[in-house]
Amino acid sequence: MTGEDAPVLLFDGVCNLCNGIVRFVIRRDPPPGRFRFAAIQSDAGRRLLVAHGLPPDRLDTFVMIERGRVFVRSTAALRTLRRIGLPWSLLYPLIVVPRPLRDAAYDLIARRRYGWFGRRDTCMVPTPEVESRFLKGGGSGGRDAEAR
Repeated sequence: MTGEDAPVLLFDGVCNLCNGIVRFVIRRDPPPGRFRFAAIQSDAGRRLLVAHGLPPDRLDTFVMIERGRVFVRSTAALRTLRRIGLPWSLLYPLIVVPRPLRDAAYDLIARRRYGWFGRRDTCMVPTPEVESRFLKGGGSGGRDAEAR
């Protein structure tokens, strides 16, 4: 799965905020779900980053791969909100705000996310109910966090 058949969201698997966002999307994207997921730290996540010319060690970004195109940071977030439908898609018009301004706000949160929301020792491991939505090799061990 490369984002051609379903949008793929890559996220920081040890970030509590990022895991919360994944759970938020899963709850609003009913089975079988349009989105697929992988932690950036996972083998699948790293392979996708490299395949799309992104550094595999950059954990401060949210990535959406959709129809072979890569979107990062605020653009990825807004495109995700648009795809999960109302009322969240009503935020998509913020895309007209110049990207440097949107990304500056995104970067402020990204730099402080561990301090504000905390972090885990291991990446999220999906529950059996949503495991099929995570790319093979999309987690990196530990069952301390689950996608619900």
